[in-house]
Amino acid sequence: MKRRYLAGVVLAVLFAALSLIWWAKSPRQPPLVVGGGLPAPCRDASFEAVAYVVCEIDLRRYDIGVFHAGIDGKAFGSLDKFDKAMADQGRPVLLAMNAGMYHQDLTPVGLLVEDGREKAPINLADSEGNFFLKPNGVFLVRKDGKAAVIETSAYVATRLDVMFATQSGPMLVIDGRLHPRFEQNGTSRYIRNGVGVRDENTVVLAISRSEVSLGSFARLFRDALDCPNALFFDGAVSALSNGERMIVGGNYPAGPIIAVTGKKLASR
Repeated sequence: MKRRYLAGVVLAVLFAALSLIWWAKSPRQPPLVVGGGLPAPCRDASFEAVAYVVCEIDLRRYDIGVFHAGIDGKAFGSLDKFDKAMADQGRPVLLAMNAGMYHQDLTPVGLLVEDGREKAPINLADSEGNFFLKPNGVFLVRKDGKAAVIETSAYVATRLDVMFATQSGPMLVIDGRLHPRFEQNGTSRYIRNGVGVRDENTVVLAISRSEVSLGSFARLFRDALDCPNALFFDGAVSALSNGERMIVGGNYPAGPIIAVTGKKLASR
């Protein structure tokens, strides 16, 4: 009896040891929430039982821009690399977030305007995927420092003189109405991030801390954040940093990046 008991103990120990070895060697995804302090314009929020980080940017106090490539002309590729590059240039950021969809080589799928120069053209094509779930739209900052989220065809018609712009899709909220293709609470659930504009001086960035449907995410901007127009940036690879460490998301690939700096830090 004792021999059977001892044999059982030995087998249990061996099984536990083998399990630990397998666990240590198996590939693991980066954590969805890494931690770190929230940037100054940001707060924790909850809507329809989903936790968010919400950042309300007053453009009279902060500057906001869209970035893609470094001084070498190569895409930053991730928030971590972007934050380090900006710090090395003496231009540290308060927060950064992925800001639009990208091809495999990290080039933007749609419009990108950086420092007043168009780096990628507007994309009016029809295809599959969230970007092409029309109406899609453009987040922009005009050369006078005012911001807007505008549907793509309206952007083409207005010919605005912009300093920064990024195109993505779908629109979440269009003139106070939810995107007509959204279900109330669809089965597609991801960590998601996006941008809304409450008025021309107030930009609202939001990222979920857990998976959420597009319908619920759109209602967040319309019903809780008072944004008459809002644009989806991305899902699954959504991330937010405070300029030094990740708040939400891991070291995911990034194409266009939206970043916020204090007015005194933003001079070039």
